[in-house]
Amino acid sequence: MNYDIIKNNFLWCKKRLLTMHFTAKVGHLGGNLSCLAALCVIIPKLRSHDRFILSKGHSAGALYVALAKSGLISEDELETFHGDGTRLPGHPPVNTFDSIPFATGSLGHGLSLAAGFALSQTLRKKDAKTYCLTSDGEWQEGSTWEALIFACHHHLKNLTIIIDHNGLQGFGSTSAVASMNPLWERIKGFDLDIVVIDGHDLKEIAEELARPQEKIRAIFLRTIKGKGVSDMEGKMHSHYLPLTNKQYEQALANLESQL
Repeated sequence: MNYDIIKNNFLWCKKRLLTMHFTAKVGHLGGNLSCLAALCVIIPKLRSHDRFILSKGHSAGALYVALAKSGLISEDELETFHGDGTRLPGHPPVNTFDSIPFATGSLGHGLSLAAGFALSQTLRKKDAKTYCLTSDGEWQEGSTWEALIFACHHHLKNLTIIIDHNGLQGFGSTSAVASMNPLWERIKGFDLDIVVIDGHDLKEIAEELARPQEKIRAIFLRTIKGKGVSDMEGKMHSHYLPLTNKQYEQALANLESQL
């Protein structure tokens, strides 16, 4: 795997993501930035019969740029993000793109959808993999745990769960809202292949996804919400507020230094 290509694609996606959110004057950038590296590794490796489900639907911008870089949606269409009549709203749309199988954003539903799809492919004896990216906050939803129980019961070894473990959610830190940190300690009783990695290390993510899989894999990404925007990193306001002119300019300058 050529890591220079992966890095260059990631930097392109990050610049487009920053510009999209700044131009549209919308929030939720923090959670997009914490999972962008993972999306830039996962999306290009998908085969035509594989499926990726973004359970944390408010990170749709990161998904869109990763899909565009892989040629699965038009780069030109990124210009319409969050605009009137757009096909790229703030959460993944339904029945719009083949590469987006489900509309998501009501947190806690994505893993159930992914488990159902993984089971259907298993029953059909298809060589297909299903990937599901969740937030850490949505693991406070009972539906997510029910989906995990279902997936483990059916031994869905074609399912990979990726958890963006950035420690922040809509009303504060995940530990303050419902103390479950670190989440990987809470799910050790399940029949899973559990790994914890640096969610901003492109090489580490790629190597983990390439490793042979014999059971359901849960990849915990230790990430920083708002990564790459100094005034937003690890801050609650990165969940809600759009970029200011100063934040945008500083983030682009930091990004340009890496190109």
